[in-house]
Amino acid sequence: MEKNICGIQQVGIGLKDAKEAWRWYRRVFGMDISVFEDVATARLMHHYTNGKDCERYAALAMNMEGGGGFEVWQHTQMEPSPPNFDVRLGDTGIFIVKMKCRDLSAAYKRHREMKVKLLSEPMVNPAGQWHYFLSDPYQNIFEVVEHPSCFMEQKSPTGGVLGAVIGVSDVDHAREVYSQILQYDEVVYDETGTFDDLQSLPGGKEKYRRVLLKHSKPRRGPFSKLLGPSVIELIQSLERKPKKIFANRIWGELGFIHICFDITGMEALRKECEALGYAFTVDSANSFDMGNAAGHFSYISDPDGTPIEFVETHKLPVVEKLGWYINLRKRDPGKPLPDWMVKTLTFSRVKD
Repeated sequence: MEKNICGIQQVGIGLKDAKEAWRWYRRVFGMDISVFEDVATARLMHHYTNGKDCERYAALAMNMEGGGGFEVWQHTQMEPSPPNFDVRLGDTGIFIVKMKCRDLSAAYKRHREMKVKLLSEPMVNPAGQWHYFLSDPYQNIFEVVEHPSCFMEQKSPTGGVLGAVIGVSDVDHAREVYSQILQYDEVVYDETGTFDDLQSLPGGKEKYRRVLLKHSKPRRGPFSKLLGPSVIELIQSLERKPKKIFANRIWGELGFIHICFDITGMEALRKECEALGYAFTVDSANSFDMGNAAGHFSYISDPDGTPIEFVETHKLPVVEKLGWYINLRKRDPGKPLPDWMVKTLTFSRVKD
């Protein structure tokens, strides 16, 4: 089976109280679909946890507007730490998560009414897209970007994850992973300088190389219509040596801990990553169970050590109470699931 990147499945967020944070994300971003919720030991992540097993709680939350989800993640046997320095734009790792919305002015108005901590007013980026920045109560920064794609209209202020802003030490080197392996092969803009729309961010007045990437071909696969199109923005500091956001900390501590891609063709992906010098750092080998979902997962690191996860889903609950699951191993890996089947995820909506 050939490698196929189906879309961004989720971004992992390390939190002190994941359930409390998830309530906030439901209200502010409409992330109210529970795909799984699980308490277990992370035994395979030793590459990112200094060789230690970690007890954890995790839940995968989605938004039926479409886009990637959040994996809210919490260490349960240790007190997770924040960065030990003031993180600025360009420091290496996932710095901002992009959220898509159909009507940016309406989203901004609702977030203002909710008294969300807004970091900027709506402005345009170098591609002419309207966007603004906000912070959650846990010092994580999000960017709301106007984008027309929508799987299923909801009443939430935004849709799901559109992409991420990732600090890198060398854009051209990083593109070996993001443009080649992850297939963000089309440059929307590649600009150098200072930027008006970044001024409100920590370090936003400094000089950067800023590259927005998208995929030139539509994503294919079982959940590709729900996950939708996505982008990656790479930021390289030109005035200072960047620090690593997760320096002296382990995976799962506070902040954006990984970006995860839904894929098919794990073995073909493994061979490609090895050939390019980005061998799997984590590999579940065959199939894992995570609550009521099952599949094969692996990780690589980008050139600066940022964890990138791949998940090939084998089984997913549709109507858990009735014992109805989707067995994706018996389906064409390049074909999207019927809309009605994906929409049954609404049966797993969490209501506050």
